Amino acid sequence: MEITALGYVGIQSSKLDDWARMATKLLGMQQVDRGALVRAFRMDDRKQRLVVDGSGDAGLAVMGWEVASPVDLDRLAGRLDDHGVAVTRGSRALADQRHVTELISFHDPASNLLEAFCTPALATDPFRPSRPISGFRTGALGMGHVVMNVEDVEPLLPFYRDLLGFQVSDFGLTPYKLYFFHVNGRHHSFAMVGSGRRAMHHFMVEVGSLDDVGQGYDLAQLDERRIAYTLGRHTNDHMTSFYVHTPSGFFIEYGWGGRVIDPPTWQPHETFDGPSLWGHERLNMPEAQRKRLRDMRLDAAARGVRVPDPQVPPLNCPWLDTVIARE
Repeated sequence: MEITALGYVGIQSSKLDDWARMATKLLGMQQVDRGALVRAFRMDDRKQRLVVDGSGDAGLAVMGWEVASPVDLDRLAGRLDDHGVAVTRGSRALADQRHVTELISFHDPASNLLEAFCTPALATDPFRPSRPISGFRTGALGMGHVVMNVEDVEPLLPFYRDLLGFQVSDFGLTPYKLYFFHVNGRHHSFAMVGSGRRAMHHFMVEVGSLDDVGQGYDLAQLDERRIAYTLGRHTNDHMTSFYVHTPSGFFIEYGWGGRVIDPPTWQPHETFDGPSLWGHERLNMPEAQRKRLRDMRLDAAARGVRVPDPQVPPLNCPWLDTVIARE
């Protein structure tokens, strides 16, 4: 299928200063000037990865999915149209705002706005993180991942799996349906939770060092009630991470050591262990729900459940390459 990576995420929030402070002081993104009602942020050699639009407070505004070429974009648009999905060709002005050559927009069955694009613009100057971090793991793996709360998984499965070509990495069926999808070697670039709600749960960005995560964890704890999930490690993608509350009411996961799979040989499977091997205490949840997840972690510990230590490839980050070249 055509989609190769999560390219960008757009947020709609009137709390522009709060978002800018979080994106730079905590996450380490580089802010780029985009005008009075827009804040845009870099993570690598792309001109932007995260865009916050201050014209409203809808939360998630758009997910931008990358394809390899205009031919792939046309093929995707044609298939969507053949299946009755309304597709809009992005204007030149919108493409310029997104810093891409071409794009299309369409909605999933839950009315979430998606864009597919090709040929993103690259910045002429190196990425400069706003706090000392080793960089973000992007490149062929994309920006990171997005996880959505949905009312019901079943109507969305044919859209993401069959129409868009997302491949199932793993899934759980109890106490609610939960599906993880990959579009490249990242264990998942998209996931949906049949929680009965319609809202973004979180997006994830991955940094190049465990120390980046640990120092970010210390920084996050300086803000009262900023931490949503404590430091922990996931069982399926092996990510060591913590989660923070955002100004828009959903979470951001900040992690390191995520699993890279081989898509041609990967076999989708049902998972039965809890979402986290250790840690990730859900500070946002009522005690009864926290206890259920805690008991799952303790059960995994009693059974000696382990996952492999991460085999983390080099970042292959142009910004980092320039630093190494200078040294």
